[in-house]
Amino acid sequence: MSPLRLIAHLDMDAFYASVELLRYPDLRGRPVVIGGGRRHQPQETVDPVTGETVRRYAKLAGYAGRGVITTATYEARALGVGSAMGLMKAAQRAPEAVLLPTDFDRYRSYSRRFKAAVRAIAPRIEDRGIDEIYIDLTGVRLPEHEADTDDDAWWRARDVARALKEAVREATGLSCSIAVAPNKLLAKIASELDKPDGLTILRESDVPLRVWPLPVRRVNGIGPKAAAKLEALGLGTIGELAHADAAMLRLHFGPHYAAWLLDAANGRDDRDLVTESEPKSISRETTFDRDLHAKHDRDELSRIFTSLCQELSADLFRKGYAGRTIGVKLRYDDFRTVTRDHTIEEPTQDYATIRREAGLCLKRVPLSRRLRLLGVRMGSLVPVELLRPGLRPPG
Repeated sequence: MSPLRLIAHLDMDAFYASVELLRYPDLRGRPVVIGGGRRHQPQETVDPVTGETVRRYAKLAGYAGRGVITTATYEARALGVGSAMGLMKAAQRAPEAVLLPTDFDRYRSYSRRFKAAVRAIAPRIEDRGIDEIYIDLTGVRLPEHEADTDDDAWWRARDVARALKEAVREATGLSCSIAVAPNKLLAKIASELDKPDGLTILRESDVPLRVWPLPVRRVNGIGPKAAAKLEALGLGTIGELAHADAAMLRLHFGPHYAAWLLDAANGRDDRDLVTESEPKSISRETTFDRDLHAKHDRDELSRIFTSLCQELSADLFRKGYAGRTIGVKLRYDDFRTVTRDHTIEEPTQDYATIRREAGLCLKRVPLSRRLRLLGVRMGSLVPVELLRPGLRPPG
């Protein structure tokens, strides 16, 4: 008999904010949002009397610009601010909240640490981003485990999940929430049930009690439009959707999505973990605090463009890829977005080449309107170790 399938979803708790609190422990317990630019870096001075370092933090009060919150501490969330909210709107709700700049290099470093700690215990994982992973716990044992029945499997999974949480905390100093379930869909839902620092075991028999009362939006794959349509049909909870008439769902959503909706609401999901996947592209982009004009803000735009190309090159080197298709992305002040790209003969990860080719792409874009966003990307990627002998990216 094949072992009971056990899938865990691990989600770091308020990841970016938690990493910053390690650096600034005096902010613990205070409302903090992450999403500012370099000008919001804390200012440090030395008290002339005590000789102690004193930090002054930027606050949301008076913020002006188009930045958005990347993440927020739970204390800030209690004030009604959270991820993807505009900083100006957040400033109205929580003016005294501390504003910190993002530091993605630091976050990526901690991401690598927690994933390495997990792999040391349960090596088969699916990477879902900087702060979350799926883990296959099927058959995974700790040294003290011996029994091999399905009933014991759930208890083993709880022990393993607890060991994973301890390993992550030891490697990073951070907490995470883990849920173990029969499949990825249920594990994803369950990892939100007991945040922060949660450990949740969700069997199929637990679905009616713990999952069905939740709103349909909690199912990964049901977006805002589909949720609004379901609610208009009187299907506001996952349980109501689980018992919905299949013919009615097909009428409103089509046969394929309707079948998936019923399966998802009933906790059915046979997807395997995707443990190896090659990225299609790697990109860097930034949204400006104010709209910039190609002529009047030429120097600032040039500096930002150069920085993006340098960061893209560094990402390619760090991740071990070279690419042939170099492109740019621009968003105007009226929110229209345009892209241009160009394919070169040989794969590269060289900054100078990226800067030159991306600059040629820019010349093909109308620059009469002010700009909100600028980005560069590299596509047609190939791992550097697979390049034919004698061919190496320039630089």
